[in-house]
Amino acid sequence: MRALTDANVGHVRGYGDDIYTARAVECIRAHLGQEAEIHFVFNGTGANVTVLQSLMPSYGAVICTKTAHINVDECAAPERFTGGKLIDIATPDGKLTPALIDAHVYGIGDQHHAQPSVVSITQSTELGTVYMPDEIRAIAVCAHRHGMALHMDGARISNAAASLGLNLRDITTECGVDVLSFGGTKNGLMGGEAVVFFRPELAQRFKFIRKQSMQLASKMRFIAVQFEALLTDNLWRRNAAHANAMARRLAAALADVPQVRITQPVQANAVFAVIPRQHIAALQAQHFFYVWEEALNEVRWMMSFDTTVEDVDAFAALIRHTVG
Repeated sequence: MRALTDANVGHVRGYGDDIYTARAVECIRAHLGQEAEIHFVFNGTGANVTVLQSLMPSYGAVICTKTAHINVDECAAPERFTGGKLIDIATPDGKLTPALIDAHVYGIGDQHHAQPSVVSITQSTELGTVYMPDEIRAIAVCAHRHGMALHMDGARISNAAASLGLNLRDITTECGVDVLSFGGTKNGLMGGEAVVFFRPELAQRFKFIRKQSMQLASKMRFIAVQFEALLTDNLWRRNAAHANAMARRLAAALADVPQVRITQPVQANAVFAVIPRQHIAALQAQHFFYVWEEALNEVRWMMSFDTTVEDVDAFAALIRHTVG
């Protein structure tokens, strides 16, 4: 908020041609690599959709997991705006592997088949799990061997890096990722995301696609300065590490409750659990959360940069009282 206030002084040119945006770009490059090309957009769906539009033709296909945000939580926006197809693969942990990708690359050159063009992975995943650097490298090698680009949906990339004790470039630039949707909103920004191309030649059409997709901010400095603040003095890591710690605290508090079965490793800021169906509505009446898999009574509890210890302990006590 202080960064936004500081930027709200005087007049600057619009659409990113200003000193604030230039500073933010250099700040991101310091974390992700000097060759990176950075473009700011309004939101995560906008980042993902504009990236996919820039990477594939209308007859292309994106290989992703069945639980991927682009597949289940973006209201078919990727298909609508790219014209292409999502090839969604069921996985137990929300993570793709080279073997899974290889099995779904076929029909190359066949005019009857959508042509696999992009592999999209999420870090951390929609199931709260985290890709290790070696796993990302292996996927990048696989994607490039098939002539596909590797996109990373990094809505929660800060949580993944904090979980692994690594820097942002260690799980992107150094692993062969081609384009990153760099999440800001879920780690504390008022609003805004960044699209980061690690191969600038892939970005040649992006500025036109961004404008056509209604993601070009005229007062771009107000998005950009938030990223500068986030990436200064390790604020990004403190926010993410706190959210991760709150998830671990909740999981530990519920570990001995027989009616609660945690279904995924708690590696970032999410706790997935199966609880008795009859208690879900009562819990939701007091705290908002999603039912992830209705057939299994599996719910998703997300921690945030502003979740407090008191929040977690009170919610854990409510769960124990309700289901116990």
